[in-house]
Amino acid sequence: MMDDRGMDDLLPRITQEIVASYAQYPKMSHLGHRPLPSREAIVAILGDVFELFYPGFYRRQNLHLGNVIYHVGDLVDSLYDRLSEQIGRALVYMQATDEQASLDEIVAPQKAMAFLERLPHLRSVLQDDVAAALNGDPAAHNHAEIVFCYPGLYAVTVHRIAHELLSQGIPLIPRMMSEYAHSLTGIDIHPGAQIGRHFFIDHGTGVVIGETCIIGHHVTLYQGVTLGSLTFPRDAAGNIIRGKKRHPTLEDGVIVYANATVLGGHTVVGHHSIVGSNVWLTHSVEPYTVVTLEKPSLRFKGQASEYEVNYQI
Repeated sequence: MMDDRGMDDLLPRITQEIVASYAQYPKMSHLGHRPLPSREAIVAILGDVFELFYPGFYRRQNLHLGNVIYHVGDLVDSLYDRLSEQIGRALVYMQATDEQASLDEIVAPQKAMAFLERLPHLRSVLQDDVAAALNGDPAAHNHAEIVFCYPGLYAVTVHRIAHELLSQGIPLIPRMMSEYAHSLTGIDIHPGAQIGRHFFIDHGTGVVIGETCIIGHHVTLYQGVTLGSLTFPRDAAGNIIRGKKRHPTLEDGVIVYANATVLGGHTVVGHHSIVGSNVWLTHSVEPYTVVTLEKPSLRFKGQASEYEVNYQI
């Protein structure tokens, strides 16, 4: 067992080696700069926006039309101040010059206000998403159960918020929000994905929706669905080319069942098509198409006999 003298010599050396690695790998450090957006602050902001979207469901109880305006007013005022600060931090981080950073700190309150102005519209979109869950899941008994309990709605709500912020050119914060929702729900939606109204993710665990996906209205996804990239385009030097459409398009009324994988930026699933469970799809299909695997068969072995069952799909 190491004595105290040995530890006294070893611990400073470990400290020096760790600190030396900061200069060796500078892109893994954020030293000597202004503060980054706070994870805790972003989570708190999400909580307050949820309180605005779904009043009475998350925190404050005993709200009614006579007092809710005061509660909402306090939340909006507080959100404006905190969003301005966090957006300013994110914008400053992305700039190389102090002059531009100072300008961004002035722009941040304007972007915070622009986001707050969009909240009534986003709430109307989420009303359709709640309706989609109630219409699409026979196990759902009422709207309250969906708002309280459904991870799909939680993830989609966070996405609506994050996508709006990303659309305003705000860096970091949208991805922080989407990854927070991912950690809670197992549903991974990149904030860049464009998703139409009346969207429903049933069960949800393992769903992945890539950055350049375009999803129409009245679309339903089940658990384990991947809407991903088939290849990563690269330049002559082998570097990934960013900003290209890499993920599929799902037109209106599409249903994608559990564990299906749809890949590629040129892949378009035509409106009102159905993609069956476990399908691997890398090319476009026409509207009103049903895509399924060939008949699977199961082999059962027992002490008395062995037999095979073919399933009709």
